[in-house]
Order: sequence, then C-alpha cells, then structure tokens
Amino acid sequence: MEENMKFATVEDTVEYRLFLIPDKRGDPEEHREILQKYIERIMTQFAPILVPYIWQNQPFNLKYKPGKGDVPAHIFGMTKFGDNIEDEWFIVYIVKQITKEFPELVARIEDNDGEFLLIEAADFLPKWLDPDNSANRVFFHQGELCIIPAPRKSGTVSWLPTTPPTISQSLSIISTHPEKILASESVRAAVNRRIRGYPEKIKASLHQAHCFLPAGIAAVLKQHPRLVAAGVQAFYLRDPIDLRACRVFKTFLPETRIMTSVTFTKCLYAQLVQQRFVPDRRSGYKLPPPCHSQYRAHELGMKLAHGFEILCSKCSPHFSDSKKSLVTTSPLWAGFLESLKKNDYFKGLLEGSVQYQERLEMAKNYFQLSVNRPESSHAMSPGEEILTLLQTIPFDIEELKKEEAYLPPEDDERWLDLSPDQLDQLLQEAAGKKEPESISKGQEENYDLTRVSESMKAFISKVSTHKGAELPREPSEAPITFDADSFLNYFDKILGSKSHESDSDDLDEEDSECLDSDDDLDLETQEPGEEASVKGTLDDLKSYMAQMDQELAHTSIAKSFTTQKQMEPLSQTTNDNSEEEDSGTGGSVMTPVDVDLNLVSNILESYSSQAGLAGPASNLLQSMGVQLPDNADHRPTSKPTKD
Repeated sequence: MEENMKFATVEDTVEYRLFLIPDKRGDPEEHREILQKYIERIMTQFAPILVPYIWQNQPFNLKYKPGKGDVPAHIFGMTKFGDNIEDEWFIVYIVKQITKEFPELVARIEDNDGEFLLIEAADFLPKWLDPDNSANRVFFHQGELCIIPAPRKSGTVSWLPTTPPTISQSLSIISTHPEKILASESVRAAVNRRIRGYPEKIKASLHQAHCFLPAGIAAVLKQHPRLVAAGVQAFYLRDPIDLRACRVFKTFLPETRIMTSVTFTKCLYAQLVQQRFVPDRRSGYKLPPPCHSQYRAHELGMKLAHGFEILCSKCSPHFSDSKKSLVTTSPLWAGFLESLKKNDYFKGLLEGSVQYQERLEMAKNYFQLSVNRPESSHAMSPGEEILTLLQTIPFDIEELKKEEAYLPPEDDERWLDLSPDQLDQLLQEAAGKKEPESISKGQEENYDLTRVSESMKAFISKVSTHKGAELPREPSEAPITFDADSFLNYFDKILGSKSHESDSDDLDEEDSECLDSDDDLDLETQEPGEEASVKGTLDDLKSYMAQMDQELAHTSIAKSFTTQKQMEPLSQTTNDNSEEEDSGTGGSVMTPVDVDLNLVSNILESYSSQAGLAGPASNLLQSMGVQLPDNADHRPTSKPTKD
C-alpha cells in the first residue's frame, strides 16, 4: 500500500544547565528562590522569540534541579530535537544570550555526542584538548565561550587543577579568573558562525503551504500552530498498527475538508513531502490526478490528516479531566502575563481583539509547556490536547470556506531541489569555509599548478602523531623545512645503536604533542664517533639506492615516471649524450625523476577521472585550500608538458 515507511528514529537530545556563580548564591533555600526567579525572568524575557517558534519535538524549557554531590543546585533543561538540528543550535543561541543578559549565570550545554561545541570548532582547538580531558571545561559566561585550560606541568598555575575539574571547581575558576579562560578567537568564531543570523533566521526556516485539510485540524492549527510538528511526526513515524485507525476516519472526516494555509518548518515540510503514500480506499481520502493544479495541497492535507487521526486514536475516549487544568489557576500566571505586557509581547493590540486572543492563547500554551511544566506522567499528550481543543474551540466550516479566497500565497519550494553547486555552497557554509571564487576562462589558462606541489610538500612535511595526519590550516602557510641529518640521527637512536640512549617512549607526552614540525626535534649533539657511524649509514643507503635504480632502469616502473632528462630541450639532451659517451658510461647514468611534474600529473589525472564528483584528489586539495578549475576537456588525459 505504501513505500518508504519509517518505523523508528533516534531522538537526539540536548541538555543545558545554568549555574549561579558562587558569590551570588546564599544559603540553600535562598539559592532555590533565586533560581526560581531567574527561570521566570528568562522565560518571560525571551518569550517574544520562543512563543511562536515551531519545535520539531520538544520545546525549550527550564526547571529547578537540586544539587547532588559536587554539582550545585542549578537551572536545568532538556530538549529532544529529533531530525531538526536547527533546534539544537537555536537553543545554543538562547543559552548564549541568557548568559549575556544575566552575567551572574554560567551555562553548560551538551548533547548525545558530548561536547558538540568543541566538535564544531575541532579545526581550531588547542592540541592538549581531547575528549578524555574536556569534561567540565566548556562554558558560556557573559555571552562568550570559555574553555578552562589545563596546566602544561603540575603546579605551574596554582588556580588550575591538574586533573579535569569538577563543576564546583570550574565555577570558582570562572568567577575569579574570567579574563584568563576565554576561548581563542578562532574557536569562538566557529561557534558564532553556526548561530549567526538568529533570531531573524527563525523566519527563514519556516515554509508556508496550502493544505486541503479537515476543518477541525485547520481550527486547531490556527490557535496552536506548533501542533503541526506532532501531526507530521505521527505520520512520518507511522507503523502498520497506527494505520489501522486510518482505515475509517472517526475524528477528521474527509467531507469536512477546506483549503487553508499551514506554516511548517522546512524540516517538517520536507519530511511530509518526501514520503510516498497511498491512502486506504475505505478512508474516503481521494486525490486528484497529479496534473491537477492543487494536487500538492490535497496530498499534504491527506498526509497531515492521517497524522492527526493517528494522534487522536491513541487517546482514551474518556481521558482524565484532571489533565485539563487551566493555566490561569497557576499562581505564576498573573506575574508571567504582566511581564509579557511590559516586554511588549502583544505589540499594542487591543485587548479582546482576535489577534490579541490568538497571541494570548499561544502565551498560555508556551507557559504550560515551558514555565509551569507538569511532570511527564501527568502531561497531556498531543492527541489529548487536540481533542480538548476540538471541544473548546468554536469554528464554523462555512466561515472557514469563505477565508479560502484570502489565503496568503505559498512559499517557493525550490529549496527542496538544490543544484550540485547550491549543495556545495551549503556544505561549504556549514563547514565554516568561504565559498571558493569561480575561476574564469582566462584564469584557467594561467592557473599556476605549482600551488599543488607546494601544498603537497607542506602537507607531507608536517610531523603527525599516532592520532593521524594534520593538514595545513592555511594554504599560505610556509613549507616546513626537513632536516634529514637530524631525522636519521633520531631514527638511529630509536633502533638502539647505543644502549644508553633513551627510548622513544621515554619522550615526555606533553612535549611530543607539541611537536608541530621537524624543527621542534631537540636532539643531543653527536659525538665524533656517532657522526662517523651516521655518515657510514648514509653511504650504505646511497649505495643500495643506486643499485636499485640500476635494476629498475629498464623496467616498466621506470617508464611510468617522467624524468628531468625527458623534459629538457633536444639540443641540451644531445650535448648530455655526448658527455655521457665521452665519459664511457653510456646509458647507465640515471637521470633524476621530476618529482613535482609527476606529482601534479598524477593528481590531475585523478581529478579528471572523478568526472566532477567528489573524490580523493579534490577532497585533499580543497582541505589544503587549493581549488582546481573545472576540467572541460573530457578526452583521455596525458602527461602534461613542462613550460
């Protein structure tokens, strides 16, 4: 009956905690009261952007959490953001702004992956920081990202613990040394780049579309637009048991459908559109031909109606009335409403007007979910909330049909069909890289391929640890010099030529992690006997290499490389041959391989064979900041000639 059914999904979760700095707490009871007031102030101050936000799964919420062990009492929140990663980064923006508005608060945020802020800024982190020692080091304070450093040697900095700090230690350090724990500018820029554009970005993440929906759903969404997420998720995660309730509709009858405008997030809209689904014939939901001008509206409405019917089918026919508690009975509501008015939440609307009542209903819903949030065991499910709204919201189908003529236009959905160039641009922006400049035809002809060889030399000259190779962070970085004598001396020590030499494992771990280049290798001065030994080793190696060259000279391996002699002018080659004959060596003299030319030639061949797709050559070069022009010549590649 249908394809692409999804049965389960991983619900990604983000947790966020707000701590008071030590000198602002007071005794435990005062501490609790202070934190409760902060919750009210925060949720009220940020209500204008939090109230209309459509969450994928759960909203931003805060509650008091008592202290336990070395973790003091604090404000805690947890949100399941599911497939919409933008919900998580919006929460990062909110938490960052909270610490900016309330400097006495320190925030910590992490998700299923742990310190995801460090993952975002992985390219710019200090070398000492890794997942094993990052616990309780990353915080937001006064609107800035802070990383508590680790001392290079124990006891060098009195106020820094030698082991990963506890929460209490971290808060004390932030309180007493705020200027010394600020994350580097590049790390802060990487995180700020990810949340750039909020809160204006919220509007850009929405998508408005026409849907042919049952009137009851249209009325519910008009009062509570956020419930569209629950409807989409119910349809998206349906299973065969859920679909039993959709064989014959009991709550949202197809004959009550009207055309209305629904606001989705782009993530929700994409989830609803991309699934192919054929309704049961018994349901009464029939679709017009695909060529029909409003086929998309009928299809969206049918899918959304199935989601809402599934939600309501999971409710008991007589669910407890105790769950229908009024928001206005809460002792916090009056103060919350007064704070909303002071913050101009109602935008000067006349009290009692239709627009005022709509914003008031949204505020009540927000208050119930985020401020006066009940325990999960007593919270209303989305289906129960929908059934309750259907009983309390008066709506007239005929009036709703009259509004069809005044619906706002639909948003353009071309963003669903990205071209390869647009996708590349989005990936570049997500990675925090500037979009590479397009290379004109004239630039292609004069493109300097020496950048390829220079970048590769800088890459292979990097000293890497057991953790992997390191790419040069900037393409303009000067090539790192390589001291062959120092390297051989160091290698000779590892092989144990002298028994009293220290083994490589005896190197201080901290020193080895700081080795960024071969210049950092600090070797002891050689004695005369050692110098002679190293010189003899080098002579032996050169002799072996010469013999190998002679054996390989007339094989296919030798022919696969371009040598410097092959690229020289004919006249110069003739002179060289004369000199060889005079010397009596003939063709036995080996001409050196042109390393740069072979390197560039092979990379270009690999790049050409990718046919414009991603591949090892383009990935490696782009990581080093080298952007090759597009290959317009699709003929078989050949070795390039040297200018």
